[in-house]
Amino acid sequence: MNDRGERYEALACAHLRAAGLSLLARNFQTRFGELDLVMRDDDVLVFVEVRYRARDGFGGGAESITAGKRRKLTTAAQQFLQANPKLAALPCRFDVVSMSGNDDAPAIEWLRNAFDT
Repeated sequence: MNDRGERYEALACAHLRAAGLSLLARNFQTRFGELDLVMRDDDVLVFVEVRYRARDGFGGGAESITAGKRRKLTTAAQQFLQANPKLAALPCRFDVVSMSGNDDAPAIEWLRNAFDT
């Protein structure tokens, strides 16, 4: 990951932590793909995809998550649950944190339960 990607993930993580979520893992790697952030929102396990777009003329970050990307995220989440069996009983959701605009102070949009598996 490049420095810019790490910066946006850090901004997203800080935004979610300020909203009360707690970080469990960052950049969880599997052979199927990566989970940007894994967080806990009370008793819900949250898999977070972070997206940045300088301009949203072709859609925002959330719209850039294709069916194929959703499948990869779902499979990576299953791998995370297998690696962390104590968390497997928790309800799960997929959130997207989409950022756009000014690189120094991007607008942040948090989409809870952005897609179903």
